Amino acid sequence: MTGLDNDTIGVIGVICMLLLVLSGVRIYIAAAAVGLVGLVSMIGWDAGAGMIGTIPHSKAVSYTLSVLPMFILIGYLAFHAGITQALFDAARKWFGFLPGGLAVASVFATAGFAAVSGASTATAAVFSRVAIPEMLAAGYSRRLAAGVVAAGGTLATLIPPSAILVIYAIIVEESVGRLLLAGFIPGIVSALIYVLIILVWAKISPGIGPAIKGYTWSDRIKSVPGTMPVISVVVIIFSAMYLGWATPTEAGALGAFVVFLMALMKGMRYDALKDSLLETAKLTVMIFSLIWGVLIFVRFLGFAGLPEHFTQFITSLPFEPWVVMLFILFGYVILGMFMDAIGMLLLTLPVVYPAVMALGYDPIWFGIIVVKMAEVCLVTPPIGLNCFVVSAVRPDIPVSTVFRGVGPFVVADFLTVAVFLIWPEVITWLPNQMMN
Repeated sequence: MTGLDNDTIGVIGVICMLLLVLSGVRIYIAAAAVGLVGLVSMIGWDAGAGMIGTIPHSKAVSYTLSVLPMFILIGYLAFHAGITQALFDAARKWFGFLPGGLAVASVFATAGFAAVSGASTATAAVFSRVAIPEMLAAGYSRRLAAGVVAAGGTLATLIPPSAILVIYAIIVEESVGRLLLAGFIPGIVSALIYVLIILVWAKISPGIGPAIKGYTWSDRIKSVPGTMPVISVVVIIFSAMYLGWATPTEAGALGAFVVFLMALMKGMRYDALKDSLLETAKLTVMIFSLIWGVLIFVRFLGFAGLPEHFTQFITSLPFEPWVVMLFILFGYVILGMFMDAIGMLLLTLPVVYPAVMALGYDPIWFGIIVVKMAEVCLVTPPIGLNCFVVSAVRPDIPVSTVFRGVGPFVVADFLTVAVFLIWPEVITWLPNQMMN
């Protein structure tokens, strides 16, 4: 229709897409607009517009997508159930005696909340109110206090229920249940490496995070019941998916119902319930819009043949697959400095995923690796969303201080990725057990 071949139209479309996103246009608008124009250019208005018109409905009625609002609702209800304060109190009593003990407690508390939330920014915002005041009152440096909360919030992208893992599964058409199970052990490993970094940091600079003494074994044991809501939800969701007696959506709905009952028992009012439902609806619509827009763009890329060409290029490189993988991961580090995690994955996976599969890598393993790289972009400048969230909740802590505080945790993230690259069984063992 335009006199240009499909390859040229595809390259022009990708360039236009990147320029629109970098100029500040919303990703879903840029993706849908470029996809529409590209498809119309290649196959005409009637066929292109007709094809695009079916995407929102076909994806909105997808059973797989229904898991997202369930997981999001769990997080908002968990906040109103008072789970966060109880988690931090228990973690403080059990780990406060360590060097940097309150920071260690923050890591474990954010990991626990991540197991019922799945939203990294929500986790960072909640613990900015709960953990940072405690650490500052105990004489902790602002850099460590803010950094550990921003970094701890990223654990929600791995530990199920994780909205980003669900989005990855939808885009690449993999099993949601296997991916959620695969994130469990890597999430724990990430938290433990964060703890190791804190212990080393506090040993080198004792003044940044003094140990908290004075808690007895009786105090610690009495704090355990407060963690039972989190343990209950984790057991329900994990066992339902692992044993196969519920789908991820059913497990999410059951988890949301359990947390709802806990919130009622904690005295949640109608206004809090209304806010939880409205915030869940807003975030769900935002994610659905992203998925619709990017899937239109993906359809355009498919007609242009770019994924196939990129795959042929990657597989023809004279390097070992692990070297190519390092280049791909480095590309994600660069992109993460300028894009949010969900948008970065949605835009890159349609092209990168087929190439990675052609190199012989496991799709579940790659999903965890790429989501872990998305964690890094949540705390790296200039876009690091979690850092801005922490600074917004705590205006007395400049965002520059937060970015300096997350530096050691970014190093920890790279160490974690190295562990996953060297020992892929850390990721694949649990989902493979489910299949067996």
